[in-house]
Amino acid sequence: MNRLLVVVDMQNDFVDGSLGTARAREIVPAVVHKVQEEAAAGSAIVFTKDTHGTDYLETQEGRKLPVVHCVKGTPGWELVPGLLPLAEGRKIIEKNTFGSTMLAHLAGKMKFDEIELIGLCTDICVISNAMILKAALPEAVVRVCASCCAGVTPESHQNALEAMKMCQIEVI
Repeated sequence: MNRLLVVVDMQNDFVDGSLGTARAREIVPAVVHKVQEEAAAGSAIVFTKDTHGTDYLETQEGRKLPVVHCVKGTPGWELVPGLLPLAEGRKIIEKNTFGSTMLAHLAGKMKFDEIELIGLCTDICVISNAMILKAALPEAVVRVCASCCAGVTPESHQNALEAMKMCQIEVI
């Protein structure tokens, strides 16, 4: 089976920076453990990084979410410290929006038949990427590990998980 683990936006600004939450901090050890397990099993692993410029507040997203975050080259843009050594030599996709069509293109090109997503935020970037992947690869098994994800709020995390289930994305 050709398996891919997608680690979505596990960046400092989403954990303990400008958009950080207690729940995001809580999942870091589980995310690190999951990446270590998948690496040991030989799975392909891709990281995404929310990436903005210094003009973020002038963008449509910035006008709707006026909190500067994940500006390329800043400490908040970097992956959390526990993931840095695990990301070395692996594909990192920088994205300036919630979902990545580049990720879907890569997954399709590599013909992955099993894709698992973990990371932040369940209700924004995880759901966006899961839906794009499911649309691009309708026969692939796409799943989200709920214990390795956190949403903006516990309620929005749960709502996103339910929405993904309705779209035939497995929640484990």
